[in-house]
Amino acid sequence: MMSNVHEEISKHSKKQHEIVKTFLTLENQRESFIAEAVSLAKEDLPFSVDQINIVTKQINELARNGIAPTRKIVTPDMVIEYAKRGKQ
Repeated sequence: MMSNVHEEISKHSKKQHEIVKTFLTLENQRESFIAEAVSLAKEDLPFSVDQINIVTKQINELARNGIAPTRKIVTPDMVIEYAKRGKQ
């Protein structure tokens, strides 16, 4: 009986570890897409928030499990605002 409990705990912690690993991968992708958009915005070049928000939605799906934090959907205005602050 105890080994079943131990197996369940092991499975649970392995699953949590996978979620955290996935979150960190997605978070890095999101940060990279944001940096790219901000960099383009600073140069007054066209940019898109689509990739950022695809990854953001994946992060928020993961967050439903209660382990990973949620992230805000990014708007073009947010990117422009951030780019302007970085220019000064």
